[in-house]
Amino acid sequence: MTTTLHHEHPSHQHTHGPDCGHAEVPHGDHVDYAHDGHLHRGHAEHWDECEPAGHVSHAGHDHEHGDGCGHPAVPHGDHVDYVHDGHRHARHEGHWDDH
Repeated sequence: MTTTLHHEHPSHQHTHGPDCGHAEVPHGDHVDYAHDGHLHRGHAEHWDECEPAGHVSHAGHDHEHGDGCGHPAVPHGDHVDYVHDGHRHARHEGHWDDH
């Protein structure tokens, strides 16, 4: 099972939105914004880190993501995620993970 961490980002002065310049990442019932190598989501009157916990393999994912694949690339920590079908995929040990 995957859970999402709920950690407030206390010193986040930037207001994210459709024209803020950061990649929008659909995530369940909200939109995350990729900023400084992690994801932020609006919550109440502040911004939270919105990072998955655990490891969820995306079984049966035959598409190879990379430059020119047609899916938005989102820098995330030490790797790149690709937004595909409303979630993020990340290469991991020969397969793709759902993030």
